[in-house]
Amino acid sequence: MGRPRILILGGTSEARLLAADLAARGNCDVLLSLAGRTEKPAAQPVPVRIGGFGGAAALADFLKAGGYDLLIDATHPFAERISANAAFAAETTGITAIALRRPEWQRQPGDRWREVRSIPAAIEALGPSPRHVFLATGRQGAHHAEAAPQNFYLIRSVETVEPPLALANVDYLLDRGPFTLEGECALLKQHRIDAVVAKNSGGAATYAKIEAARLLGIEVMMVARAPASAVRAVDTVEAVLATIDHLVCPAMKRGV
Repeated sequence: MGRPRILILGGTSEARLLAADLAARGNCDVLLSLAGRTEKPAAQPVPVRIGGFGGAAALADFLKAGGYDLLIDATHPFAERISANAAFAAETTGITAIALRRPEWQRQPGDRWREVRSIPAAIEALGPSPRHVFLATGRQGAHHAEAAPQNFYLIRSVETVEPPLALANVDYLLDRGPFTLEGECALLKQHRIDAVVAKNSGGAATYAKIEAARLLGIEVMMVARAPASAVRAVDTVEAVLATIDHLVCPAMKRGV
């Protein structure tokens, strides 16, 4: 049989690690698709396409036209639209699909979490009194803070928030994880933060802010993930590789 063709929907560190492992095997053709929201994406170990597909049906057409054997959704846990499109495209085409989803963070003793369903719900949960808020959800949802202008906001993102928010009290911080516990504690103290708004993204790269909030007794508005799609999910790169060996081409693990 021909070399298996794999499309990875990426944008996460796990997607890059998976692509690197598949490239090292050298027995399949891999294309990594990135949404293009990051202006200067990191170098990748396999061929890359940039930009959306134009919807679920267009993704299905892309898979069929490219003769793909496997679709791997390794997008961010909160990239809900592309994950829904991936599930639809897999069902429509009959192509095998796997979702790589890092485990959620779990509440630990000392955590002051208030679980909410969305960023707007988190902003509302801050209450009417002025607060110092670390909005650590990225630039995509930052505009929701405008609904509560009484607060001071520290907004951290990889890319610049455009347009700037219509707020009197806001500071912007451009930075990319991983972050350290020492650094996050210092940041929260420096800006006198008394509330953190975060998505339950999981993983180690940005967990330090959750640890820092726990140590400093700071409340966290934790945005919960949407219900999982019907696509089979695994939580490690190793589990994806094992699934590929089992489902797509058992000969791949023998290197033939």
